[in-house]
Amino acid sequence: MPPTLLLSAGEASGDMYAARLATEIKSRLDVEIFGMGGDQMRSAGVDVITDYSEVSVLGITEILAHLPQLIRAMRKLVSAARTRKPALAILTDFPGFHLRLARKLKPLGIRNVYYVCPQFWAWRPWRVRVVRRRFAKALCIFPFEEKFYANAGVPTKFIGHPLVDAVHATQSRAEFTQQHGLDPARPIVTLLPGSRVGEIARHLPTMLAACAELKKTHPELSFLIAVVPGADLSHIHRLVSVSNICATVVQDQTYNALACADAALICSGTATIEAALLDVPMVVVYKVTPITAALAKPLVRTKFFSMVNLIAGRQVVTELIQNNFTPHNAARELHSLLTNSDARQSLRADLAEVREKLGPPGAVARAAEEIVALLR
Repeated sequence: MPPTLLLSAGEASGDMYAARLATEIKSRLDVEIFGMGGDQMRSAGVDVITDYSEVSVLGITEILAHLPQLIRAMRKLVSAARTRKPALAILTDFPGFHLRLARKLKPLGIRNVYYVCPQFWAWRPWRVRVVRRRFAKALCIFPFEEKFYANAGVPTKFIGHPLVDAVHATQSRAEFTQQHGLDPARPIVTLLPGSRVGEIARHLPTMLAACAELKKTHPELSFLIAVVPGADLSHIHRLVSVSNICATVVQDQTYNALACADAALICSGTATIEAALLDVPMVVVYKVTPITAALAKPLVRTKFFSMVNLIAGRQVVTELIQNNFTPHNAARELHSLLTNSDARQSLRADLAEVREKLGPPGAVARAAEEIVALLR
């Protein structure tokens, strides 16, 4: 009988990371893998017993509203683990859910591995003690994380960032603009409002209002909205229809939409790393509900919000967070990126430094080797 692994991801980026890890592990060993994920994990041969869409929420109020789905997904995974007895549980980021899942799996004799460690160095650093108690290994994707986790007594390995291998455009600017009926000679602003339903609802209307303001002084601009597979396109088109601009919506073409952009307005998260890897000048935004913001503020332990600035250790890209994220502020910052060539050149030099710090290619292969070593 081949060994069994539990592999879990709770959002779109985690689904991508976990799917690539599953493929790498399967290329080395005959294993059966089940768990929580999405379409990419299914395509990689993972038996997805609960879809991550049931649990992909962020913020205190949002979690409370989705509590029944979260409890149901947890019960499914624990029940399947009792039945299938996996040798390892590989949990991808998503700490609010996965730390609890690890607590339930450990008494079953299942060793837990953290793949893409939570950013506890940025907020609630004391939670690293929970990782030490519940996980046999932590696989870190940022170089400064290794010291943070190792100092807390967690067996740690820096593998590099999985996106270094994955992020590349598949079309030239000419090909992409021709496919979507855009003029390649006109400058393009690409909007990435986020992957979660709540993120899109909070970010996209303000993004569109910023573009409407920007259009007054830059009538030549074209606008793109890039969304992940599974996003509610009808809702996004409704938001565009009530705005004062014309924007082209593309799905599952984020890298091409970024690569052809002269500037981008991006929801903070994995997308900022993707933009940095594609050398795209960007403004980073994020907004949560007022209650979540008030509860989270005392827990934050870093002056920066976006991963690009955290990796650089200084402000490289402008962040517009919470009340600072207004149409006027976003339009002003985009205007600066589009018109100030010196600032754009300086930003691109900083992005090159960020790319260097993400580590060499082969992160997922190194993660697979660590998993195989634990199995042996």
